[in-house]
Amino acid sequence: MRTRLLYLTRHGEQDLTGHADTGSTEPDTGLSERGRRQAALLGERLRGRSFAAVHHGPLRRAAQTAEVVAAALPGVPVYATELAGDHLPHDTDPAGLPSAYAEFLTGFSAAERADGPRVTAEAVRHFTGPAEVDDAAVGEPVRELVVTHTFLIAWLVRHALDAPERRWLGSNHHNTGLTVIRYGPAGPPNLIAVNDVAHLPVELRGTGLPPDYLV
Repeated sequence: MRTRLLYLTRHGEQDLTGHADTGSTEPDTGLSERGRRQAALLGERLRGRSFAAVHHGPLRRAAQTAEVVAAALPGVPVYATELAGDHLPHDTDPAGLPSAYAEFLTGFSAAERADGPRVTAEAVRHFTGPAEVDDAAVGEPVRELVVTHTFLIAWLVRHALDAPERRWLGSNHHNTGLTVIRYGPAGPPNLIAVNDVAHLPVELRGTGLPPDYLV
C-alpha cells in the first residue's frame, strides 16, 4: 500500500454562448475560450509532477479540460469514466434544510436520486484510500488527477472529513480550482487543499460560482 494523493478539479468554464438558461440541465457544449485558458494554466501548474493517471467524466467540458491538462503531462494515461461524471451524489432528505436547498433537491428525478448515489459510491471505492500497487517500494505517493464536476468534489471532501452526509450541499468550486486529498496507509484522510486557484490570474477566477461571489 502506498500513499495516494488525489487531485480533484472541476472542469474549465463551459461555453454557453447562445444557449438559454435551462436550469439544472445544461447543454454539453464543451469549453469556452476562457475555460481552455484555465485548463492550460492548471496543466502548467501540475507539469513536472509524476501522475499515475488522469481520469475524467464523459461530458465534453470534462473531457476537453482533461485533454488540455494532460498535454502538460506527457506519458500519463488518460481515462474516461462515468465514475467522474456529473451525478447527484446522495439522495438527501430535504426535511429541515434551508428552503433553497430543499427546492434544489426537488429538481432531481427518481432515477437520478437512485443512479447518482450508486455511481458516486463506486467512485468513492475506486478513487479513495491508499493506493494498491504491485511493488513494495517506498517512494513518492501515487498521484491521480480526476477532472470532474462540483458535486463529486463536494462529496469527496465531505467523505474525507467524515462530515454529515447533507454537508455536500453548499460546497461550490471554481472552474479548474484544485482540491487535494491525501490517503495514507494509516490514519484518516488529510485535506491538503480546497478550491486552490493560485494558478489562475484574477480575471479567470470565480467562474462557476454563484453570481454574487466577489473575487
